[in-house]
Amino acid sequence: MSKHAHSDPLITGVYHAAGRGFGFVTPSGEEGAGRDYFIPPRMENGAWNGDTVTIRPEGGPSAPGEKREARVISVLKRANRTVTGAVRKHNRETWLVPDGDKLRDPILVVGRTAGFRPGDKAAVKISSYGTAKQPPMGALAEVFGRDGSREAAVEAILFEQGIHRQFPPPVLEQAARAPQAVDPSALAGRLDLRDKLIITIDGEHARDLDDAVSLERDGQGRPVLGVHIADVSHYVPMGSPLDVEAWQRGTSVYFADQVVPMLPTELSNGICSLNPRVDRLTLSCIMTLAPDGSVAEYRIAKSAIRTAERMSYPDCNALLQGGSPELEERYAHILPMLREMAGLSRVLERRRRLRGGLDLESRESEILCDDEGRPVSIRARAPGESEGIIESFMLAANECVARHLSQLQAPAVYRIHEKPSAEKADALRAMLAPLGYDVREPDNFSLQKLLDQARGTPQEFLVHTTVLRSLMKARYEPQNLGHFGLAAPYYCHFTSPIRRYPDLMVHRCLTALLDGTMEGKTGQKLSSAVGKAARQSSERELSAQTAEREIEKRYLAEYMASRTGETFAAAVSGVTRFGLFVLVEGGAEGFLPAEALPAPPYTFDEAHMTLSHGEERYTLGTLLQVVCASADPGSGQIVFRLPGHAPRSPSPGTADRERPSERRVGRRPGRHPSHGPKHRKGRNKR
Repeated sequence: MSKHAHSDPLITGVYHAAGRGFGFVTPSGEEGAGRDYFIPPRMENGAWNGDTVTIRPEGGPSAPGEKREARVISVLKRANRTVTGAVRKHNRETWLVPDGDKLRDPILVVGRTAGFRPGDKAAVKISSYGTAKQPPMGALAEVFGRDGSREAAVEAILFEQGIHRQFPPPVLEQAARAPQAVDPSALAGRLDLRDKLIITIDGEHARDLDDAVSLERDGQGRPVLGVHIADVSHYVPMGSPLDVEAWQRGTSVYFADQVVPMLPTELSNGICSLNPRVDRLTLSCIMTLAPDGSVAEYRIAKSAIRTAERMSYPDCNALLQGGSPELEERYAHILPMLREMAGLSRVLERRRRLRGGLDLESRESEILCDDEGRPVSIRARAPGESEGIIESFMLAANECVARHLSQLQAPAVYRIHEKPSAEKADALRAMLAPLGYDVREPDNFSLQKLLDQARGTPQEFLVHTTVLRSLMKARYEPQNLGHFGLAAPYYCHFTSPIRRYPDLMVHRCLTALLDGTMEGKTGQKLSSAVGKAARQSSERELSAQTAEREIEKRYLAEYMASRTGETFAAAVSGVTRFGLFVLVEGGAEGFLPAEALPAPPYTFDEAHMTLSHGEERYTLGTLLQVVCASADPGSGQIVFRLPGHAPRSPSPGTADRERPSERRVGRRPGRHPSHGPKHRKGRNKR
């Protein structure tokens, strides 16, 4: 051991297994940012992927560009209480082979094994993490179905992320007692807007309609924008079984043709949903706007509405584009207001751009399923004008409510998004400098200028992806710290209380202010609850996003399995030393091994995300034609090859060695991470 080994203090961090016997540790805290340590084989000391560990650096400082080696001294916190994988039999013993290659050792299943079959996908609860002489051991926790199937993979992913389809009996009992219609007594003291022209605009198949909009003019001719949000807090008392379950879930989870709701359908699709032509209880943010889109006056009130129409995005887009006499006749009473909404939306969007809001485009895939739930088609989802209307109006309401709560110094859950860190800014400069882009200061206007400069150029994909990776992740906090991506000094989530717990908490804070109960016990409870709700909601949002992303991979792989041998237009979306990740038309992403490229070997330039051999050069955004070689619905892996090239067999696990989640892999553009949650059945809201 080096004489330097014990002169260094112990460092705490998270162990990331590389899948090949070695790993890395990311130190905790800001001081450790960008300073990963390399853990060689047999120096992990029993640590598993994701564990919190203490390490001691080995030897002196590493050479420039190299990570310093370290040894794991102890495991402080285990990350893998349960593990999913495939059931195998060996010498009359039952074993679980973990999914992926981050956990390398099979787990001996002890105790009850009834219901287990070799070839099942299952989960075990770890009872022992193993020693040098004994294997890890665990007890059966759940069986998901046959390993390799998309259905079993989906259920395993939900299990891993702590997402439960079923509600506990006390929650279902409370939901069953929810009224089917608004009680007339509940209308007392509310602003009655039932005679106003108010509509919902949602995806074609959405059933949890939690927001409605209206637009009229005041006596001075100024636009008066109404954003009316389902008053879920009226039906979900704080501390009730419904509330505790919603807090634990944090958010609804959407994928393909399914949803795992935050609230039971009796509420989410029933009494809380702003269904057409029935009375509903709401909280309304009514904003009178100046010509530049700024809020001149506003009112926040408990209200009652009766929506005139349940509009869909496709119908609204068709109405705004013209050329559909049938729709124009059917919705003649709405069309003038809809056209005014489109004009106001453009004003609001222009205002956001002028103050520095980032215009990061989204690319999303819509997976269409048959009656059996099997994916039969994939199409890129391009937002239209009506999606922009709802996006703009919801942002305006969220900002107005956040400003209101902040100025009154009331308890609240804010949606915050911070400026890129110094480390992320340095990485952005290093990546883009060779392409001729200069990023002196990563402020809003500099980043938007960068995006505008790259638009329409061959580097657009690369620049867009790099900027996206440079941004911090948005989260929930009880303090207002502003929103960098939107260039908004005040921001919260107010508009989706059916599917997001932070919005429900914001509604409770607003209701306490409106009812005059903030100074009593209600205010004390809210002050105590907002911090916990913010932390829990941030964690559950991350779990939901991980589940949605991983499940989408399985659906895409199942669809691509039916198109093996077909040729697709593609763009490089990630670069590793082992090959390329490519994104094909429609949104499926897969791996093109280096062995499938002509004339290997290739040189990997991590700093500039390129793989090259002589004049042959691949980087983010490189366009190419690929053939689907294979697709596995169980793992979500899709493998491509080049037309006319028969690759040498890659080494086992190559396609999974460096998945896009790893830091050195470029990602395809997606929803701006500061705007999440990202998915809502054909609809996005920040």
